[in-house]
Amino acid sequence: MLILLAEDDPITLDGLQECVEREGFRVLKARGGQEAWELWQKHKPDLCCLDVMMPGLDGYEVCRRIRAQDSHTPILFLSAKNEEVDVVVGLQLGADDFVRKPFGRHELLARIRSALRRTHSPTQSRLHFQMKDLTIRPRELRADRAGRRIDLSPREVVILELLFERAGEAVSRNELLDRVWGVDYLPESRTVDQHIARLRKRIELNPDRPEIIETVRNAGYRYQPPPLPAEGYE
Repeated sequence: MLILLAEDDPITLDGLQECVEREGFRVLKARGGQEAWELWQKHKPDLCCLDVMMPGLDGYEVCRRIRAQDSHTPILFLSAKNEEVDVVVGLQLGADDFVRKPFGRHELLARIRSALRRTHSPTQSRLHFQMKDLTIRPRELRADRAGRRIDLSPREVVILELLFERAGEAVSRNELLDRVWGVDYLPESRTVDQHIARLRKRIELNPDRPEIIETVRNAGYRYQPPPLPAEGYE
């Protein structure tokens, strides 16, 4: 597995490299956002760890450019910024995780392994399933509506699969964290809510009045399937 590490502080970058290489990963090092973007274009790594505050292109811009071409490769932000708005911005741009500095070696590696496992483990998903007017095709990482294609990340597919499997029931945020992010994930505030909000913007006809992913107050989220047609009698 090839991991791109982007960090403008050389001491921190060397420490990250040593930590990751000791676990058997190969590493690409970038000392700034522009170098990170060029390395990603050339090598297409399996995972990216991006510092937020970098000279030239910051981590947010690098993430935005990657997501414009690739919705699947895991992206982790590394940042000393502790405001919730910073986490929200990162997740809305399509990042998979936001790791706040200072962090421990074991925490970082757990998050890297979790992200890679979700993305690269073989799927046993069904070929397709229907959520109202939306057809989800898990193995192709996409959905279709009236001939329009909507690309999905592996994590978004798992969210939809879980809601579909539990149709009509409220699925709690803790259940979503366990199923989608993994038991070794250390959740940040509102992680689930931000991912659901981003997914709604892509799959709902009206994200302000969602019909596929409903909010269940004080409980979580729910997919409510349409009622079965009544049987007619002659």
